[in-house]
This record gives sequence, structure tokens and C-alpha cells, in this order.
Amino acid sequence: MSELVTITRTDGVADVRLNRVDKYNALSPDMFQAIIAAGEALAADPGVRAVVLSGNGRGFCAGLDMGSFQGMASGPRASSGGGTSALLTRDDRPENHAQRPAYVWKRLPVPVIAAIHGVAFGGGLQIALGADIRIAAPDAKLSVMEIKWGLVPDMSLTQTLRDLVPLDVAKELTFTGRILSGTEAQALGLVTRLADDPLAAALALAREIAGKSPDAIRAGKQLLEESWRADPRTGLELESKLQVALIGSPNQVEAVKANFESRAPAFKDA
Repeated sequence: MSELVTITRTDGVADVRLNRVDKYNALSPDMFQAIIAAGEALAADPGVRAVVLSGNGRGFCAGLDMGSFQGMASGPRASSGGGTSALLTRDDRPENHAQRPAYVWKRLPVPVIAAIHGVAFGGGLQIALGADIRIAAPDAKLSVMEIKWGLVPDMSLTQTLRDLVPLDVAKELTFTGRILSGTEAQALGLVTRLADDPLAAALALAREIAGKSPDAIRAGKQLLEESWRADPRTGLELESKLQVALIGSPNQVEAVKANFESRAPAFKDA
């Protein structure tokens, strides 16, 4: 794994850290690829039960690297030849390469908790929005900042922000690029909760989740992701389908036994 993103696995918890400290973890093409590679590696790991996503150094992620903006000034990204234009390519998945560093966390089969300190601007915020849960420091700074550079947010915000705030709030944040504190972001719904030490809080929550049945946790994320905006039939049928698959499975039986025997469960990997 690239040193631009580090992963430490402990008891089912993957501690993922953006690690371009000298640049506030800003998003260069190499950083894009490192984040995607990290997410895809974790998606394929059956031993991972929860993920914590944070940034080393003074902030979570400052957004797109300023060098990329300087390149845009000479012409459209799509015609610049390599570099940022390559980020707009897509394969058979709905998201393009630029959207994947944020969307990969939403697609991960296990819960992802973002721990936000310092700044989460532009693409950095959109990466955090790809997580299932966000814990931020009260004095963190968050912004949908693309308007500052004459752009629209294009790292899967349409698929993440809509689940957190009303349309009018999303429009205000997109049209103004207003910088929010962690406290203001929580009040609007961008942040799940606050903590003076968001990384410690996120790791504690991840360890709690990792102690539950990994089959039920994965099924729970699938249920909510696929049914939240679906029609009633789709949601209700998915509930039944997932529940039938869980009932009587080894980890479900172990959960019942552990409760009746007043002991910690010993779950097998998903």
C-alpha cells in the first residue's frame, strides 16, 4: 500500500490514514489512486469489520491540490491530456475515477467512520461524506468549497449529501462555499457527533461495531444503503431476504448463545 495512505488492522478494525502531511493531505493524482487502492483492498478483506478514516497531521484533507487548479487555468480538464483529465474516465461502474475516492467508502460492505479534525474542504469533505458516520472536532472546518474555484462538487456529493441535509441547505452550501465549524456542521446534519479527540472516539466506536456479528453488520449496511430511497416493496423484500439468510447462520447462533451464556461472542469472519 502506498505511503500516501496507511492502513493498520487490529482486531477487525482498519485504521486508515491519509498521509500527505506536508500538503494537508491534499488530493493529487497519486493521492486519488492511493485512496482508491486502500478502499478496494479493504472491500476484498473478509476480516475487516469496521473502518476508521482520518488524516495525519494538521487536518483531514484540504481538497484538490493547488497545482491541479493552476493546470485548469490553461483550459478544460478534459482536454488537458493526462493528469486531471484521466480522473474523469470511468469503467463499468457508475462513478468515474475522480468520484471513486469518496464513493469507494460508501460502497464498502462494512461501516466506515470518518474522524475529522483541522480542515475538510472540497474533495476532502466529499471523501468524509462517503463514510457512514462522521465524528468531528468542534473547531474543525468543513466546506463544499468548489464554488471558490468556479466549479461544482464532483466527487459523489449528489449521492451522499442528499442523505444528510435538505435540498435548500445543500444548495446554500454549494452556492456559497461557506466554511462551517464542526459544531455548525453537526447542527446541519453533516456531522454525526462531536468529540474533542475525534480519532479516539472513532476508534472506540469501530471497536464496538467490530464486536458485533460481522454478518449482521454487513447485512445492516446493505439494507440501509439499498432501501433508504427505494420503493416500499424493494425495502420490505430486502428486509426479509437478508433476515432469512441470517437466521440460523453460525454467527447468528453464536450471538444467541453468547447472550444466554453471558459471555463475549466469538464470531467468525464474514
